[in-house]
Amino acid sequence: MSPKILALSVTFACSALGNMLLPQAAHATLPVSLTAAPARISPADLTLEQVFRAKSYAGQSARLIHFSHDARYLAYVWNPFSETGSDLYLHDTLTGETKRITSPAVMKAFDAPEAWDRFDKKFQQREQEDAERQAKAEAQAAYLRGEQVDLMQWETAALEEVKKELAEKKAKDAAKKAEADAEAAREQAAAGKAADKPAEGKKDNQADSDKPKALWELRDELKKKIAKNKLKPGDLYPGVDQLVWANKKNELIFQYRGDLFRLQAANGKIERLTRTGTPERIVAYQANDQGYLYMDDKRLYSVSFNSSVIRQLNPELIHPDDADKKYSITDTVLSEDKQWMAISAAVPDVNPDTGKPNPSSERQVEIMNYNERFATAKKVPREVSDDKRKIPATALYIRHISDANTRQPQPVFTNDGGDIWFEMSKISWAKDSSRYTFSTWEREKNLLRIYVGHAAEGEKPKMVFERRGNVGHEVVNVVDPQFTPDSKQLIAVLDEQGYRQPYVINTENSSARAILKGDFEAHHIVGFTPDSKAMFVLANKGDFAAMNIFKADLASGDMKALGAAGDFHRQSDAADNGEKVASVAGQWSSRPELKIMDVNTGKTQTLTNSHDPQWNSIDLLRPERFSFTNRHGDQIQAYVFKPFHWQISDQRPAIVYTYGGPLNDRHIVETDSFQPTAYLFGMYMAAKHGYVTVAVDPRGHSNYGRKFSDANWEQAGKPQTEDLEDLTKYLQQHLGVDGKRIGLTGWSFGGFQTQYTMYTSPDTFAAGIAGAGPTEWENYNSWYSGRTIGKTERSKPTLRQYSLLPLTAGLKKPLLLVHGMQDPNVLYQDTVNVYRALLENGKEQLVDLFLDPDGEHALGGAIKAKAWHKKYERFFLQHLGTALPAASQ
Repeated sequence: MSPKILALSVTFACSALGNMLLPQAAHATLPVSLTAAPARISPADLTLEQVFRAKSYAGQSARLIHFSHDARYLAYVWNPFSETGSDLYLHDTLTGETKRITSPAVMKAFDAPEAWDRFDKKFQQREQEDAERQAKAEAQAAYLRGEQVDLMQWETAALEEVKKELAEKKAKDAAKKAEADAEAAREQAAAGKAADKPAEGKKDNQADSDKPKALWELRDELKKKIAKNKLKPGDLYPGVDQLVWANKKNELIFQYRGDLFRLQAANGKIERLTRTGTPERIVAYQANDQGYLYMDDKRLYSVSFNSSVIRQLNPELIHPDDADKKYSITDTVLSEDKQWMAISAAVPDVNPDTGKPNPSSERQVEIMNYNERFATAKKVPREVSDDKRKIPATALYIRHISDANTRQPQPVFTNDGGDIWFEMSKISWAKDSSRYTFSTWEREKNLLRIYVGHAAEGEKPKMVFERRGNVGHEVVNVVDPQFTPDSKQLIAVLDEQGYRQPYVINTENSSARAILKGDFEAHHIVGFTPDSKAMFVLANKGDFAAMNIFKADLASGDMKALGAAGDFHRQSDAADNGEKVASVAGQWSSRPELKIMDVNTGKTQTLTNSHDPQWNSIDLLRPERFSFTNRHGDQIQAYVFKPFHWQISDQRPAIVYTYGGPLNDRHIVETDSFQPTAYLFGMYMAAKHGYVTVAVDPRGHSNYGRKFSDANWEQAGKPQTEDLEDLTKYLQQHLGVDGKRIGLTGWSFGGFQTQYTMYTSPDTFAAGIAGAGPTEWENYNSWYSGRTIGKTERSKPTLRQYSLLPLTAGLKKPLLLVHGMQDPNVLYQDTVNVYRALLENGKEQLVDLFLDPDGEHALGGAIKAKAWHKKYERFFLQHLGTALPAASQ
């Protein structure tokens, strides 16, 4: 069934606006699924222009998903396919109806007409650019097939537009000059002076300006126009950004273009609360719902609905002139009753003599831009493992909110900063506002601590948990200590038994009790039941490729799955009453949508319909999941696209896609992931060319437990290569693959992994494509390399021992290196340096480069997804050959 969405009539949205809307507004409330199902394309006719079309088939996912206090309403922001911005929707769980609250028609009333002139213009520009890019791709394909195609038609039209604009500008300038000349003549006549005669030089200049511009000059003008009009953030209608519900009432406050608006859920009435030139960020309602709290930058304000008084709650910290350290506020977190503030502060890095900020201590790396007549450089910050750090001193203050001018309390926690790795989590308050908690992590000491403090000024928090060594590098981002709703139990995510799961922390004896049982990842707590007896958690229990939402008993650890088997849940929320949960969830056979689930009955309702139904026309194959046992007895997860008429006796070429590195909570084999190369290109090569295509998660990946995520430590690429070698044997034995015709590819860490394997296991794969791989770990960002690659020293680049450059002598098979030349993440120099090493080692006949002059880490400059996969297709067909003869397909 299609989700039922009702258009909400708002009192101030007059019908006269209808003719002025963005093109998508008139159809905003129509379910996408009303479109007739498209015909499926035959495999022989499938093209990469269709698979990687200019406008993606994937729509936007719902976000900012929040239940009202009584679970009557679910608020979220989203829009149907092809619309701009994310508008606010309310789902009534009692009636089952969903109402669209905001839209271009509604929000236009709150903006200056000039803003909507720009939104309209830029929307049309985006649509035209997408259509033109797709048309160019189709025309180029037709041209290469030998068809008669005018490939210059778009430039010709654009140049004609430039001519028109230049002529209009010239006429406008001439009119202005004539007016100015006439005024000057009148002034001279009034003064009794003769009018000036035009100088000979001016006549010549006028003659030159009257000449039509040459073609090359028009092209220069077009290039300048394209650069000037390039779409930027803020050019399109944004929709709603951030929202909070009231504590008791069924109303909420949302943000739109930096201003705050109040919504009554029952009648849909919108009231504007602010209209300033400074962006405001909604924080919460006052405890009694009679007003709200918001921030602009670092200042926190309280405002009552029935008063014009604005009160700042967190005035800047005061320090005597002789104070050793002078802290400045960086963050403020309010207690649940809005009576206490946890103020985080840091010492600004300023010159004591001038009072101005010191230059950044981070290394500045130059990236070259080749888009002008001569190359220019821009600088990007880069902190590598052997850089001396300059972490500012930090402090935490607990302060009671009061109108009285009381003396500023002393900080309850401090850290001196300096040349260290120190991280501190956000403060979390207990629901009864009596206590707060936070965690700290010191990487070089491998030291994790959790603290609990009381709501009291100047009182130091107590360290209630400490783990030195054996912490697990991936747990530090998800520890997230928090109290249960009854404020009695402290819950934190730890990695005590090899998997990131929630634990109950005993604040008296510093022990930790595992809540769940089993080998799986469960590091995202969604919420709790109001009696604090159960929690809702995302976990990949029973299926490492999925992430279901479970209700788990805090005492017994018993778990009940609430979502459909195989679904991957991402953005999620649980109602305060514990009776409903909502998630964006889906899988390959049913693309992700926002779903609301009744915890007691198990009933699920889908609220959104996000994606283009035209996807069904190219959805020719679905992958099959499989796993194999590596040489160490580990189960390695993968999926495969089998071509039509596949048989195990076939001897087909194959392509393997891998990533291989730790990535917090992501890996490649995920049931809702339509990754461009692993899934889309894999499906294409199987359907069109009869290849067997595989995506695999070798050891080194996240979300498989610490054994996998730590496998890469001090042996980067080695365990992954072992698993890839074992995979190739499995492909030959079970998937009808010719062992001499297997290709390997990957991006980012996968680009590193592809190269490492091609250099150190040179007979395993017949060809490889390595995209944007970090080849010199000593030059990569230290926040990642120092946690995942190996031990580091400030005095020397010790991670150079994991560089790929010395390994390049081992290459035996063709290798294509791909990179965006303006990549600020993995620097383009990494590919240049490994390319040089390959040439120096005599591999010129094996190695090729494919570069995007304007591309960053995901390319996207001159090379879009269609283009780079066209290159992949040609490369693999050239080096791996074709599959079975067409007659036997």
